Amino acid sequence: MAQPDDMLDDDDYPAYTMGRAAEIVGASQDFLRRLDEAKLIIPFRSAGGHRRYSRYQLRLAARAREMVDQGTALEAACRIIILEDQLEEALQHNRDHQCRQQAGAT
Repeated sequence: MAQPDDMLDDDDYPAYTMGRAAEIVGASQDFLRRLDEAKLIIPFRSAGGHRRYSRYQLRLAARAREMVDQGTALEAACRIIILEDQLEEALQHNRDHQCRQQAGAT
């Protein structure tokens, strides 16, 4: 079983309540709900049904807030961030594949 310190170091561990997440991001709780509706971030739900957010999700929310503050529509900002995230994942997959190929060639 993971130790508490390990969980806090995990970017995907849902450690933050909605109120604390909104405070960290510098946005309202309603803004976080709208990000959930737009499918940018889907928070973990506690046994009591309360939303919990990870550090990774907070970074996405902060990026969305920045874009919205600069005049980008929320839906457009969410789509851009999703596409950026997918691109980064694909690039990482390609890097991993190239490393495996190079390791097999030696």
